[in-house]
Amino acid sequence: MCVDVHQSLPAGLTRRGVLAGAAVLAGTLAAPGAAAAAAPPPSGAAAGVRGGDLVIEGGTLLDPATGRVVEDAVVVIRDGVVTAAGRAGAVRVPDGVRVLPAHGRWVLPGLTDAHVHLATAAEARAALRCGVTSARSGSTSFYQDVALRELARHSPALAPRLRAAGVFVTPVLGDTVLADPDLTPLARERDGVRSAEALRRVVDVNAARGADVIKTRANERAGLPDQDPLVQVYSHEQLSAIVAAARRHGKGVLCHSYSEKGCHDAVTAGVRSLEHGVFVGERTLREMRRRDTYFTPTLTAIAGLAEDPDPVLAERGRTFLPVLKRAVRAAYEMGVPLAAGTDSSGGTVDPVGREVELMHAAGLPALDALRTATTGAARLLGLDRTVGRLARGYAGDAILLAGDPLADLALLKAPVGVVRAGIPL
Repeated sequence: MCVDVHQSLPAGLTRRGVLAGAAVLAGTLAAPGAAAAAAPPPSGAAAGVRGGDLVIEGGTLLDPATGRVVEDAVVVIRDGVVTAAGRAGAVRVPDGVRVLPAHGRWVLPGLTDAHVHLATAAEARAALRCGVTSARSGSTSFYQDVALRELARHSPALAPRLRAAGVFVTPVLGDTVLADPDLTPLARERDGVRSAEALRRVVDVNAARGADVIKTRANERAGLPDQDPLVQVYSHEQLSAIVAAARRHGKGVLCHSYSEKGCHDAVTAGVRSLEHGVFVGERTLREMRRRDTYFTPTLTAIAGLAEDPDPVLAERGRTFLPVLKRAVRAAYEMGVPLAAGTDSSGGTVDPVGREVELMHAAGLPALDALRTATTGAARLLGLDRTVGRLARGYAGDAILLAGDPLADLALLKAPVGVVRAGIPL
């Protein structure tokens, strides 16, 4: 066996070597010599990280949690955290704090993209411009998402708050074996990353490098014409091994799945969320409802396939999209929790507002569609007491829209203003 699962992972390498390289790749550090800066700062006041002080004044405030609308509203943000929100006259406005006029605008909490591949600082900024102030990574090749998470912690105006997934637990790691010296022995595995020991090793290395969640797959990719997304690559037993390894580190698993069997194996193995899930069936949706497993359908990505110049992918997208919309509608009617995710990658960042639009087109009422990118996605990320609302104690992340999003969800695709931790962008 070429993988020694009992071998400890060197803590020094974890923070000062691998993550420094990831930071350089992501464009968050100037040079490898800045390795020490890759160490994650302590949380809270000890970190010395401060958000901004801001008053958003005069807009129409929408709370996705309740659906309540407050006209002529005031939102007070101190140190990046909301301290008060309500109707003008009922909220005390502190002296000397910058005021952001929002008259004629609708004010909402910042949006969450629950499945996005951000690998560079430029992509992180693009996500912010789309109104995404929190996100969950769908994995990167060299831990760039871990580096971006640290960037967001010390410079919140440069990146969304991020749950990092590290590197993909997938049968063929490819060049990702070069991401970490503790992954390179896996290159000798003749059958790829398939044995229980190899699967545990990738999970353990991810955890040691600071990943917040673990990403794996049940099926091949839909976005490659030479792959068949209905072909299963990991069995129920293998998926269960990944979930068990992740749980030992206190982490959940998101699983790329397309076929009904792949979806069912992933859900019954205990994944936290099912990604894509085009052909998920009723029995699996019922199991998801019972287990409180999230569904992140990434409608945006599937719709994008239909516009691909490759005829195989275009046909795949045209075939898959109506099936996936029916699955989303069935999931919603059964009470399966849904989260919005664009699956953006490769330098292009799609607005998560498009995903909300597609959720609505699949059958969700406008407010519930909006919740998939606010309160619902926040709960999936474990941030439901932090993001998804503009209420006392929540993060000072906000977007300003030109009109009522419940009347026109397309407005979410082009915010006229974005605030991250009390800092207007």
